[in-house]
Amino acid sequence: MDRKNEITGHILAIVTIIIWGTTFISTKILLKTMTPIEILFIRFMIGWIALILVHPRRLKIQNRKQELYFAGAGLCGITLYFLLENIALTYTFASNVGVIISVAPFFTALCAHFFLKEEKLKPQFFVGFLIALVGIFLMSYQGASVLKLNPMGDLLAVLAAFVWALYSILTKKISGFQYNTVQATRRIFFYGLLFMIPALFIFQFEPNVTILLKPINLFNMVFLGLGASAACFATWNWAVKILGAVKTSVYIYLVPVVTIITSILILHEKITGMGVVGVGLTLAGLFISENKFSMGRKNEVKNECC
Repeated sequence: MDRKNEITGHILAIVTIIIWGTTFISTKILLKTMTPIEILFIRFMIGWIALILVHPRRLKIQNRKQELYFAGAGLCGITLYFLLENIALTYTFASNVGVIISVAPFFTALCAHFFLKEEKLKPQFFVGFLIALVGIFLMSYQGASVLKLNPMGDLLAVLAAFVWALYSILTKKISGFQYNTVQATRRIFFYGLLFMIPALFIFQFEPNVTILLKPINLFNMVFLGLGASAACFATWNWAVKILGAVKTSVYIYLVPVVTIITSILILHEKITGMGVVGVGLTLAGLFISENKFSMGRKNEVKNECC
């Protein structure tokens, strides 16, 4: 990989994460008048239509096995991940979810080790992981004891992080097929919407046009559909294609920073002392694990995409 291409990958990942870090806020605002499944389905329908308009040419899949990768990516990265995330936001703070989701790089590295056979895990990796889990526990305890919130939200956020790791591995595989990024993302969105259909009947899906067209709701929905979905999924998948699944996932560490700042400024959420310690431990654990992990494999795997 040439240096210019690598820099492009890093820029794509950073821009994507900055936008994604604010999506928890938009979703939290929409949850006041809409259900999680309503937000999810409408958001990705907008994104899917936008991607069709950008690149209307049909994607021709080479074989059925490749189709299964697209279906799996749609199920994990769209349907399951966002259902878990949106439901988690009904139980806990947006800042909590933002920090907990940042554990995804751990799961991504583990999945890459077992499924992509690319990584050798070092003891420091697990030390950092344990430190981060203690941080997550402190945040969860803060929500349950101080704010009287159900820790179920934090557990759902952890499950969402694991599902996102599976999505990252699948998109890494898909990037090897050398399809157009927009077309590939659109295909993933299609399967995500398809797998979402049963959830429309299980959960409350009764969108109210009047509520949706309120300026604040319309703005946040368009932001989620066009910016955070259509544009960002394409840029993220592009970054994964350039940098690889593990290296790109490191940028998820920035999510809690963006989320916490915006949740304080926009939602006026308050973070207790225990919450601050939890955030600090989570980020410290992630840094220790990734820093040592990268150093340990520096001479073994110079570049994931090579």
